[in-house]
Amino acid sequence: MKTKTVTTMGALHPILFFAVMYVVVLFFSIFICSSLFYSCKSSPAKMAKKTTAPAPRQAEPAVSTAAVVLR
Repeated sequence: MKTKTVTTMGALHPILFFAVMYVVVLFFSIFICSSLFYSCKSSPAKMAKKTTAPAPRQAEPAVSTAAVVLR
């Protein structure tokens, strides 16, 4: 009867999966928390300076219509 063999990679797969997921979640949590912190920390005066003036409105082309009568 053949015995089961377990490779090292197969045995470590759950541990490696959770380690990689921990690093990914840690990265995203730092990114999200820092962006929330900086958005709450910014003062209203700084936010008012960042706004830009609306683009100048271009003149709309004149529309001409003509009625055509067919007999």
